[in-house]
Amino acid sequence: MSIFERPIVMLDFETTGLSPAMGDRITEVAALRIEGGQVTDRYVSLVNCNARIPSFITQLTGITQEMVDTAPPARQVVPELLDFIGGDTLSAHNASFDEKFLLAEAERLGHACGHANLVCSLKLSRRVFPGMPSYKLGTLSRQLGIAFRSAAHRAEADAEVAAEVLIHIGRHLGSSYGLPQVAPELLVSINKLAAAKVPTWLGKYAAEKNTA
Repeated sequence: MSIFERPIVMLDFETTGLSPAMGDRITEVAALRIEGGQVTDRYVSLVNCNARIPSFITQLTGITQEMVDTAPPARQVVPELLDFIGGDTLSAHNASFDEKFLLAEAERLGHACGHANLVCSLKLSRRVFPGMPSYKLGTLSRQLGIAFRSAAHRAEADAEVAAEVLIHIGRHLGSSYGLPQVAPELLVSINKLAAAKVPTWLGKYAAEKNTA
């Protein structure tokens, strides 16, 4: 079954901290293109931003100073990443975090981001699967029966699991509401709704879509 009407790129950054406005930089990126209901392409790289890696980040991610010092520079990675994303819809788990780093790194190099929309798989999960004890990626994925294939808190592993979560949501919406395909714009709209309003709104949307 083809889940998504058009491609969606799942993005995950590892970073030196929480805020590019405070000088934090990216250390690793993974971008996975989801087409239909599977990952069809990926861009993965460590990144040298000439930044110091705090010890707690190394403890959390396993990314060391030596690893980033010998990685491709940001001036190479960021344009390649932007080219990979292109005009597709962008998604991430806690998407505002990853998008703000993408925008900041692009701006540093004088580049513009071209992604069509932004979909947050964390917000989506809260609205489509209300009442779960946690929506953190590790806990949520276990509750949905999705396993990490490698260590968490590395960009590719986190992006792979987040992509599987998004595909799971797409399948759920398709089967629950009789939608042959899920448009990225539908996910954007669900993101903006209060969780309590989602079932009724989706019921009306599906009825109009299937009638048309």
